[in-house]
Amino acid sequence: MDALSEVFRVLRLNTGFFLEARFTAPWCVDSAPGRDDLNHILPNAEHVAIYHLVTEGTCRTKLHDRTDQLELNPGDLILFPHGDGHLLGSDLQRAPVPAGAIMQPGQDGGLLRIDHGGGGGTTRFVCGFLACDRRLCRPLLDALPRMVRVPVGAGPAGAWIMSTLQRGAEESQAPRPGAEAVLAKLSELLFLEAIRRHIESLPQEQRGWFAGLRDPQVGRALALLHSQPARAWTVDTLAREVAASRSVLAERFVALIGEPPMQYLTRWRLALAAQNLGGGNDPLGRIAAQVGYESEAAFNRAFKREFGMPPATWRRAARLQRNEMH
Repeated sequence: MDALSEVFRVLRLNTGFFLEARFTAPWCVDSAPGRDDLNHILPNAEHVAIYHLVTEGTCRTKLHDRTDQLELNPGDLILFPHGDGHLLGSDLQRAPVPAGAIMQPGQDGGLLRIDHGGGGGTTRFVCGFLACDRRLCRPLLDALPRMVRVPVGAGPAGAWIMSTLQRGAEESQAPRPGAEAVLAKLSELLFLEAIRRHIESLPQEQRGWFAGLRDPQVGRALALLHSQPARAWTVDTLAREVAASRSVLAERFVALIGEPPMQYLTRWRLALAAQNLGGGNDPLGRIAAQVGYESEAAFNRAFKREFGMPPATWRRAARLQRNEMH
């Protein structure tokens, strides 16, 4: 299995949320929800990515703290992987209206919809929010810019993507048993396809985690580290597995990923451990062994270096925070 698939296998995108939005020109909306809105929409979400898919019409978008704008057309998906505040509109010079102020209940008690604007040309969106664990998302988030435009409506897969998003919106408007699981899977499919399209669009000279995925030897090394984190890896054993010399693999890994293979592995192991600590009841010794530490003491030292506190303290703090959010 490749590294991207391994990351998604453990990522646990724990919910998806869709809403349909219709705007008529002129209009300008501050579409990033506030923290109170997110706590209502996605309870317990540690990190939230935001996306909008244009299904009809055109508009422009920009980040709150930037002046450069992007034009969006039908089939364009705009992804804000870091949850940055942003504007959408036919005219971004207009005073923006907070999206939360114009959301309305859906039909039959379903989730929310938006219908807003001055009565001119129509633009329609399907919008959503994805909740994920920031530590497990780190390879993806570090590699993604703050705003990613992906023409997902183009190409052979465009039709199923558009229909998938429409299906998600319908599921949100009139939820049935199992709706939450359906929306989570739809969100994950859309997010993964957007990431794949983004990787394909990158120039060959690109550096970073996505460039590492495309490299035959580094990509294979990443897949092995993600799929077998508990294995007693060394650079030598990793190099043999990917049919490269130790020096070549180490050099290419650092050049593309930005850190040595064993440092990368340590961070991934501890991210997996933090996920288990936050949501499970396994003893510390078992968690340590699951992520490749021979002793609980060595695990404690590594965890404290990464997170600033021992794993037992981190677990108590995570549980307290989770209880306070309920």
